[in-house]
Amino acid sequence: MSIQMRGAEVAKAMKEKLIREREELNAAGVNPCLTIIRVGAKENDLAYERGAKKRMEMIGIECRIAELPEDISQEEFEDAFCKINKDPEVHGILLFQPLPEQLDVEKIRQMIDPAKDMDGMSPVNLAKIFEGDRTAYAPCTSEAVMHIMNHYGIELQGKRVTVIGRSMVVGKPLSMLMLGQNATVTICHSRTKDLADRCREAEIIVAAIGRANHITADMIAEGAVVADVGINVLEDGTLCGDVDYENVREKVSHITPVPGGVGNVTTSVLASHVLRAARTGQNEPGQRRG
Repeated sequence: MSIQMRGAEVAKAMKEKLIREREELNAAGVNPCLTIIRVGAKENDLAYERGAKKRMEMIGIECRIAELPEDISQEEFEDAFCKINKDPEVHGILLFQPLPEQLDVEKIRQMIDPAKDMDGMSPVNLAKIFEGDRTAYAPCTSEAVMHIMNHYGIELQGKRVTVIGRSMVVGKPLSMLMLGQNATVTICHSRTKDLADRCREAEIIVAAIGRANHITADMIAEGAVVADVGINVLEDGTLCGDVDYENVREKVSHITPVPGGVGNVTTSVLASHVLRAARTGQNEPGQRRG
């Protein structure tokens, strides 16, 4: 029987440390503050927003919501974004993506202050991740996988890892984080030939391809570790991951469920980023305290 790597357990273990960090900042006169910027009201965004607000409340971090209309122009968006970006009371910014087609996301990525970029969208933070610079803010989902591996004692050094997915949100940055812990990483994607063979060679598999139940039991080696980052909605409205969980779990040593796995840790990582940003800002000469 495999061990379920449950996100709630990891988040609970992180909670006390995060609260202590927030209390230390409060004692120094710093009020950590996150602003979530949401364009429109997509249900996925609203669901994550609710979870993020709840997590910030549990830790004691101020959480502001900037809701912008779906049809906002680039100029109007930039005006609103710049005010938040330059606000000395705001330590961290989370911008929900994807954005509407009329907005130039590449320009916005260039605009965001890397020191306030809590989800690794700035080219500066992404470059730092690829350089192995630990001052980077990595995308929260990628870092959540690393926290889960660490919590459950999964050793990465020297291990053969297959990451399925090449996005800048999960696949690529997570591969760099794992490489930084001396794993041997193979990045696969939707056009990889012999994907099943690449998976069977792996001791650790991370699935982030966005295809429901795509990774089946015959593609996974006995005793492997599986982290499922995928979130897919089936026709009956139920959620499932990229891994065929029911059939795979009898074969592997550790596996994350969906829901209840990686997603539960991302908001805790977000909180840790806000606290780090507030702490860094506190130590900078001339920085105004929030």
